[in-house]
Amino acid sequence: MKLYYAPGACSLSPHIVAREAGIPIELHRVDLTTKRMEGGGDYDKITGKSYVPALQLDDGQVLTEGPAIVQYLADLRPQSGLAPKAGTMERYRVQEWLNFLTAEVHKQWSPLFNPTASQESKQFARDNLARRFDWIAGQLGSKPYLMGERFTVADAYLFTLLNWSWWTDVDLSPWPTLKDYLYRVGARPKVQEALKAEGLAQQGGKRAA
Repeated sequence: MKLYYAPGACSLSPHIVAREAGIPIELHRVDLTTKRMEGGGDYDKITGKSYVPALQLDDGQVLTEGPAIVQYLADLRPQSGLAPKAGTMERYRVQEWLNFLTAEVHKQWSPLFNPTASQESKQFARDNLARRFDWIAGQLGSKPYLMGERFTVADAYLFTLLNWSWWTDVDLSPWPTLKDYLYRVGARPKVQEALKAEGLAQQGGKRAA
């Protein structure tokens, strides 16, 4: 399988999941500005969506959207425990987290990465993120991970989003629970492998998301 990614972007989430699950993947780096792939090739011919991630399966099919990809990868290795069994309430809780993160957290970061965005739109995004962080911190509480003791695909996604705080000067100090969580997940060996493979330092680099 081939994972099309950009360093530190939301594609980091399925990259982490693949490594945590022990699934071998080929990494193909994409320049999100030019839509060109490292080594040559037009990324838009892989998927017309023009953004990462995309997972090309061995039969040639292409799966897009991070929340779908991480569940697919987790289901390839159910013994990894990265996603609860389908049909269980725990699985729906993980899906609840994935939907919340993609709809209510992920897109709030967009103005902070956009050099042409107004200061007003950036402040609006920061205010929205603060409200989401309040809620996430309350749900996390003293648990090591979103679902309790076990690391899941939802944690790979939340880590990826919180990691953007390093590149957008979002101060997580008001949420020590989230700051501790970021370091705790970032210290996982497979997460470290993914970060290093993408050319990132332990807790980030300077890459667009």
